[in-house]
Amino acid sequence: MVPISAGRILLRDEGTQRNWVAEVEDFLLAPYPVTAELYLAITNQTPSNSKEPLTPVTEVSWNDAVRFCNLLSEAAGLTPCYSIGGDVNAEDVICDWDADGYRLPSEAEWEYACRAGTTGERYGELDEIAWYRENSGGRVRDVGTRAPNAWGLYDMIGNVWEWCWDVYDATVYGPYRVFRGGGAHDLPRGCRASCRRKSHPTFRIDDLGFRLARSV
Repeated sequence: MVPISAGRILLRDEGTQRNWVAEVEDFLLAPYPVTAELYLAITNQTPSNSKEPLTPVTEVSWNDAVRFCNLLSEAAGLTPCYSIGGDVNAEDVICDWDADGYRLPSEAEWEYACRAGTTGERYGELDEIAWYRENSGGRVRDVGTRAPNAWGLYDMIGNVWEWCWDVYDATVYGPYRVFRGGGAHDLPRGCRASCRRKSHPTFRIDDLGFRLARSV
């Protein structure tokens, strides 16, 4: 896990043209998305599209991701962050931000870490930092095979989208959760630090995974 120092980040929703500033506390973030190999080791399951051990696990829902975080926390002897009920919309999931276990990053944490102090569309040249439609060959690639950002984080842009904790806009989209970062099938427009997408907590697709965070 990479230590990320506290700071603040300006977030923007392009659809509503809304900007807001978020404060970020010190936290830890994994240098790579969760791999198929790690997901199998903890859950004894392999989603159908995740055949290569070092590719990011995909076809995992938001609900799958938070359950994985709790399982990994228990396996590591840490306190799980999530209280999980039976609501398919995940509206009964509660996060204990003071627990020392694994969790999804907040949207603010994700973009703050992705940018690593930069302010442009991306933290580097797209072909150097990301697997996307024009260079991926139409498939998700092994983690850590493109250049990292200044804080040593790989694949923050491209390869797979990554689930975040946050509800996108409850008044308009109900329980839909945010995912970030762009994927192997995306055009450059989708592979930007500020690009936001969303879907239902049960949604699964072949270029959407997640990355682990921990509170400090």
